[in-house]
Amino acid sequence: MKVTKAEIVISAVSQKQYPNDRLPEIALAGRSNVGKSSFINKLINRKNLARTSSKPGKTQTLNFYLINEAFYFVDVPGYGYAKVSKKEREKWGIMMEEYFETRETLKAVVLITDIRHEPTRDDIQMYEFLKHFQLPVIVIATKLDKIPKGKRSKHLTRTSKILQVESEDIIIPFSAETGEGKEDAWSALRKFM
Repeated sequence: MKVTKAEIVISAVSQKQYPNDRLPEIALAGRSNVGKSSFINKLINRKNLARTSSKPGKTQTLNFYLINEAFYFVDVPGYGYAKVSKKEREKWGIMMEEYFETRETLKAVVLITDIRHEPTRDDIQMYEFLKHFQLPVIVIATKLDKIPKGKRSKHLTRTSKILQVESEDIIIPFSAETGEGKEDAWSALRKFM
């Protein structure tokens, strides 16, 4: 997909702030520092529309990125980062639950995992949480460039097994470094726009 326009519209903390133009939304979820911002930036060919940070736990709001004035990527706070206070994590949990449970324009969720490692308990919990709300999930197994070609399918199979990925959901190996998997990601996302 050719992206000609991309902008951050709002960083929201509650429903009152969500855009109300009824455009389709695709949320991006994943552990802190797993590469959600890098994924967005690679897909839209921009260096830093989505801010990457060396500090985990930086995204603390729902960031709505309007793409081609046609749909939104919604970057949700990363999970699994211990240095954020319990109270803060609870606040994020409530904010995210409200979004996932009530947002009618949310069409699918991209769950970003690190292909190098087994999905964590938090990744499994997030996948189950999304399936509880009957949301379609596209698992993006990022950092593909860090795995030798001969071991990739073993790592993908492991991710699929541990998450117990349902048949209607897909896993796409992806590298924000090389762009490998970018076309596959766009063709999976297009179905929800």
